[in-house]
Amino acid sequence: MQVRLASEAAPGRTENEDHAFQTGPLVAVLDGVTAPPGIDTGCIHGPAWYVSRLTARLTEVASACSDDPLADNLAEAIRRVRGDHGNRCDLNNPATPAATVCLVRDSGQTLDYLILSDTTLVTERAGQVQIFTDPRFREAVAQLRRVPVMSDYAIGDSDQAAPVPQTINRKYQLTNQPGGYWISAANPDAAHQAMIGSLPLTGKDRVRRAALLTDGTSCAVDEYAFLDWAELLDLLTEQGPKELIRRVRLAENADPEGHAHPRYKRHDDATAALCIFDKESR
Repeated sequence: MQVRLASEAAPGRTENEDHAFQTGPLVAVLDGVTAPPGIDTGCIHGPAWYVSRLTARLTEVASACSDDPLADNLAEAIRRVRGDHGNRCDLNNPATPAATVCLVRDSGQTLDYLILSDTTLVTERAGQVQIFTDPRFREAVAQLRRVPVMSDYAIGDSDQAAPVPQTINRKYQLTNQPGGYWISAANPDAAHQAMIGSLPLTGKDRVRRAALLTDGTSCAVDEYAFLDWAELLDLLTEQGPKELIRRVRLAENADPEGHAHPRYKRHDDATAALCIFDKESR
């Protein structure tokens, strides 16, 4: 497995709340959840800290428990991050720091995957492109968008919208709840609600390429639509993840006020990982 990674903070921001890493056969992308301005998260830490700690703990767990299911690995990593808070934070607060997660692991015969919230996995098998994502997050967002106050989500002078309290409360009522969506935060049980599966790495139907994307790069297809999924895989293969991020920045800058593409942020942190599997070794 050959792996190429890139992650970049949104322009004008000093902290990157995304992260990508490889440790042995495990590859991951994570996207920290930015709390809206003025929201009490109950925590002295921010999303960049959370993503950093979850990365460290996932690396530990994956090394020690490489044969365990990915959901068990993630649950244990979340449990260890709870301890990293040091009893200084209210981890029952629904706005506690959190992250979306996409994991893949080369298990020899199969590519195991786990998707939690709005990360995206794109694979190529037998010349066909498949998209894997967690539909529950988009369904929860669709519920919120049916409420008129969501029109208040518009980019302003601060480069970030100020959503009204009713919308925020409804969002958190859907977080890590049945009928809502699941995300990595302080509850290890969320890991067992992830979308999981395995794809073949041998035979004619094997995975040849796989891309892991945060929403800051999947937007090239599902928001800005300047690529389709096959073209995105080819761009990552031929020019690398940094080129994909560069093109996303061009699309963001072409619509700075969000008129053509309404969104919560003018720019987002952007992360992509590409895995290429050696045909000869399979």
